[in-house]
Amino acid sequence: MSDTLHIQHEVASHGHSGEPHVHHHKETFISKYIFSMDHKMIAKQFLVTGIIWAIIGGLFSVLFRLQLGFPDQSFPILETFFGHWAEGGKIKPEFYYALTTMHGTVLIFFVLTAGLSGTFANLLIPLQVGARDMASPFMNMLSYWMFFAASIVMISSLFTQTGPAAGGWTVYPPLSALGQASQGSKSGMDLWIIAMTLFVASQLLGGLNYISTILNMRTKGMAMTRMPLTIWALLFTAILGVLSFPVLLSGLVLLMFDRHLGTSFYLSDIYIAGQALPNEGGSAILYQHLFWFLGHPEVYIIIMPTMGLASEILAINARKPIFGYMAMIASLMAICVLAFLVWAHHMFVTGMNPFLGSVFVLLTLLIAIPSAIKVFNWITTIWRGNLRFTPAMLFAIGFVSIFISGGLTGIWLGNSTIDIHLHDTMFVIAHFHIVMGVSAFFGMFAGIYHWYPKLFGRYMNSTLGYIHFWVTLVCAYLIFWPMHYQGLAGMPRRYLDKSSWASFSQFHGLDAMITVVTIIAFSVQLMFVFNYFYSMYKGKRVRSQNPWGATTLEWTTPIHPGHGNWEGEIPEVHRWAYDYGKDGRDFIPQTEPVGENESEH
Repeated sequence: MSDTLHIQHEVASHGHSGEPHVHHHKETFISKYIFSMDHKMIAKQFLVTGIIWAIIGGLFSVLFRLQLGFPDQSFPILETFFGHWAEGGKIKPEFYYALTTMHGTVLIFFVLTAGLSGTFANLLIPLQVGARDMASPFMNMLSYWMFFAASIVMISSLFTQTGPAAGGWTVYPPLSALGQASQGSKSGMDLWIIAMTLFVASQLLGGLNYISTILNMRTKGMAMTRMPLTIWALLFTAILGVLSFPVLLSGLVLLMFDRHLGTSFYLSDIYIAGQALPNEGGSAILYQHLFWFLGHPEVYIIIMPTMGLASEILAINARKPIFGYMAMIASLMAICVLAFLVWAHHMFVTGMNPFLGSVFVLLTLLIAIPSAIKVFNWITTIWRGNLRFTPAMLFAIGFVSIFISGGLTGIWLGNSTIDIHLHDTMFVIAHFHIVMGVSAFFGMFAGIYHWYPKLFGRYMNSTLGYIHFWVTLVCAYLIFWPMHYQGLAGMPRRYLDKSSWASFSQFHGLDAMITVVTIIAFSVQLMFVFNYFYSMYKGKRVRSQNPWGATTLEWTTPIHPGHGNWEGEIPEVHRWAYDYGKDGRDFIPQTEPVGENESEH
């Protein structure tokens, strides 16, 4: 630890002088791989922890899909692993609800928020803006370890006698506020709240660091309008998180008070088993306001980093400048602002005044404009480009395709009159899984395949990458597209067994098909995990500093950069990040001065 701290001191003191002595200090295994302050190692830590969580969260979905697809069959292996929670090989209702709760929680917060932003913000911000590390490497390390502690607490809830939290990933009161409400409202719920508190602290530490680094530590010449779109996306993501996560934290603190200190922030007029509880004056709707004030920006906290990653990868592999660079930045800014003004569209059925509902309908539908601008610019960027179909490029194109599909169904749910029919149906499940689940995963996969050479100095296996892409794409549509029709027919979500409803029995075969496809999709993700770890040691070695022919600064560092990133002076920037296919040249790095007779981009 002392060595690491010394390294941090040297990095900070010579951050812009270009005279780093960062490689002259001996690092121990602990300081290099565990309590590391190197942003690149912290990125790897976030990524590996996120992968572990993704396997766990994905496995939960396979388990409850078995129940949904084959409600009349028993699977003895489930009893072997889960004991009384799956007695007789069938999942108990309490355990089913816990599985859906934990699936949503870990994939939304621990994978697509911490795993995604934690990985790419840490990896790319210092490298692409030209800094030797984050503004505070110590805070950065602390951010990861707060996330790791949150992970430990959340996992430990799986092993409590009464099981993990089972109130849905939104943990609405009064179910979450009253320990006597259900098995999943007991100690598992306390651990869920504690884990989320640690998680929010981690996000705030990381977000403040990202903002500070981008605003204060850019290298000479890196004006804001010369930053890659990845950095713009990560900057707005961090701002969203810093402003909205504290609201969730306050909501969770009040929830804990209601659970253990006898307060009534969210409780009033509650009867359990015919007995009136003393709570008066609170409102469960208050919790919904606090939760969704974070909950809707959370959609963009997940999706905006992948917008940046996709923009970068599409331009590089189309060998064309990004189309509408300033419009892309303005769109990100507009989405960032509007994300704070639409939370109540999740609450159309709470008895909201219809006029107020119409205001939130208008604000919600306005987000379609900047989103459409981004889609138009992505398509125009690759239009007539000299496309290279690497696995990263395929996933970036897949991201755009799925984002369009999910966005279109969002227009339905943004209308209060239609939403009243579709609320809490499988239509909602299908919509948000496509727009912020699958599309975000596609953006993340694109980023991992593309920047893997920078992480490990090797390539991932392309053949496995192509299989991964095509199987995942087909499975994504086969799983979630039919759910829209189930939702239109009124099929509710979160129900253990719908087979006793005659009106839903027509979907029995469809549910079985979705379950089989889910197992295939999960299996191919395990193949990706194998490819990721196998390629660390056996993947084809990178022989060039700039294997993709990119313009940005991260490809000017050595293949295996040390802590401090550049061995000498930090390169100076002279141009924007998208000079591809210009003046007869394939690409022009940001470090190259602008020529006297050079054309405008």
